[in-house]
Amino acid sequence: MEYTTNSEAETEALGERLGRVLRPGTVVAYTGDLGAGKTAFTRGLARGLGCPERVTSPTYTVVNEYEGGRLPLFHFDMYRLGGPEELYGIGWEDYLARGGVCAVEWSENVSEALEEDAVRVDLRRGGTENQRHIVIRGAEV
Repeated sequence: MEYTTNSEAETEALGERLGRVLRPGTVVAYTGDLGAGKTAFTRGLARGLGCPERVTSPTYTVVNEYEGGRLPLFHFDMYRLGGPEELYGIGWEDYLARGGVCAVEWSENVSEALEEDAVRVDLRRGGTENQRHIVIRGAEV
């Protein structure tokens, strides 16, 4: 499905809708330009999962963990990873086994390691500063 949002709040709301329908073990694979709203979408995703913590970008930590919701959320940023072998080095399989949701920014950097049934979310800038074009594949929201 294709969506257009016109504010950060709308992008978060769409992420929240997706978070409400996700099941244990789901991988959400993000693609999109720098600053396209992946972290904003993930803030909404966390709300939809019932995670009470403040969501921030895991750019320098590679993964942020959020517990306390309906499902745990593991928010990855693969921007600085050189490939899927580095993903396994940070314990990817352990995160998958924990039964939460793995939200993966810059998923194209580790695409070989991601499951075929991952939910795909592509975020692109629109015609105005706050507009985003978002395509979600693999889940109904």
